[in-house]
Amino acid sequence: MLTVAVALGVAQLMAGITGPLGSPVVAIGSIAISHTPEPVKEFAIAHFGSRDKDALISGIVAILTGAAAVTGVLALKWLRAGLAVLAVFGAAGVAAAVTSPQATGTSALPTLAGIAAGAAALILLTRSARVALGSPSPLVTAAEAGAATGELAPLAGGTAPERPAAPGPERPGPPGPVRGPDRRRFLITGASAVAVAAASGGAGELILGRFNVAASRAAVRLPAPAVAARAVPAGAQLPISGLSPFMTPNSRFYRVDTDLVVPQVAPEDWTLRIDGMVSRPVEITFSELLKMPLTEADVTLVCVSNVVGGPYAGNARWLGVPLAGLLRRAGVQAGADQVLSSGTDGMTISTPLAAIMDGRNALVAVGMNGQPLPVTHGFPARMVVPGLYGYTSATKWLTRLTVTTFARRRAYWTQRGYAAVAPIKTESRIDVPKPLAQVKAGRVPVAGVAWAPHRGISAVEVSVDGGPWRAATLAAADGIDTWRQWAWAWDATPGLHSLRVRAADGAGAVQVSKEAAPFPDGASGWDSVVVTVT
Repeated sequence: MLTVAVALGVAQLMAGITGPLGSPVVAIGSIAISHTPEPVKEFAIAHFGSRDKDALISGIVAILTGAAAVTGVLALKWLRAGLAVLAVFGAAGVAAAVTSPQATGTSALPTLAGIAAGAAALILLTRSARVALGSPSPLVTAAEAGAATGELAPLAGGTAPERPAAPGPERPGPPGPVRGPDRRRFLITGASAVAVAAASGGAGELILGRFNVAASRAAVRLPAPAVAARAVPAGAQLPISGLSPFMTPNSRFYRVDTDLVVPQVAPEDWTLRIDGMVSRPVEITFSELLKMPLTEADVTLVCVSNVVGGPYAGNARWLGVPLAGLLRRAGVQAGADQVLSSGTDGMTISTPLAAIMDGRNALVAVGMNGQPLPVTHGFPARMVVPGLYGYTSATKWLTRLTVTTFARRRAYWTQRGYAAVAPIKTESRIDVPKPLAQVKAGRVPVAGVAWAPHRGISAVEVSVDGGPWRAATLAAADGIDTWRQWAWAWDATPGLHSLRVRAADGAGAVQVSKEAAPFPDGASGWDSVVVTVT
């Protein structure tokens, strides 16, 4: 286990020099994400939420720790076997690093440095442990103590045999416990390994700070929009405690992606390339993007992993360049039906060309709620396309737009069985009261949000204990691309009650009741909560 600590610490130090993606834990974790079955991914997102990546890293470290303990026992008997196991783990780390979509010529160096340091630690620790195990026990027997000092052990009758007195100075009494000096050597070696692991790992974390683009983001000044969003209607926010705010703060906006390390892209290094089935391939820098006429739009985004009543939906005011204008600048060729967007993290997302060109506010966004995009949400630029689940529209850390066809190219998630085209389903959620809440009898507010981006919400209804549907009051609408708050006053009577909600979109189509899991094109069903009225 000390060997693995040294290996990971030194690898982290080297990753601080070459880049965070070379860390073996990150590299192996990224491979694990790519090859994890979809049901397992959905389970992790549903149960761990935004902590799913922390859970994965903890699992990898736990596996390494268990394997290290077994390897250590093996190495005490056969050092070469222990080194061989270490080499196998090293090979796995190197393979993961060099096959990453963001691999560079130095990606394998952190793992190689860590394995070399780990091998040296294993040899030193094993040798000192072997010697320590062969030294005298800390507490020796009386016979061993006598042998060590020249005294004779007592006979069976309890008396020691006569022995002529030897001339010379008076000898000391029976010795105290004897400590093995080689055990001390092992403890010193082990403590040194801990120090190396802690120092190198800590230094690596400090050096990794140089890859952080927080300062570059803070220096960005967003220009005023050429097309400003209208002011949010005063009645869009209902005064009910516990209700999701109409505008989701950046710090509370959901995050679902496949990145163990958030990409750090400096705006001065960023470019967007538009290629594929276009007449004029285009390449745009960040400064050029900011000089273009910008559009502001309020849009609700929803993740396909969101279960019925789940938290992976958020509403924000986005600022960006209209995507349709950029594609017209490149000259889209006849026959194209897909835009395959790519992020700097290697993610690819497929968006129907028609959904970009039909007049909706599809943007290459640079701002979110009046600020430059947060790094975790795609800084310096990302895609936002109203009405489509994020896995078909919301590429973060955007660097490339390839105009192509669905028949010719498949994106990351469609390769894994998700639907190629996925409009967001009409959904509604109960925010108040919370599940299993206890409320007082009498007038109780029931409230939440409903969404059907690019179609809008026309009605919300609530049912108590399977009874008739009652119309809820809708908050003011801020266009068809955002969610809408709703509320209903319930005359609650004592007992255990179940509340259900359903919505209708702008065309009057009612939210379906049939329950479906998020895979392959989004969850469906009616949200419900059980509460106790006292």
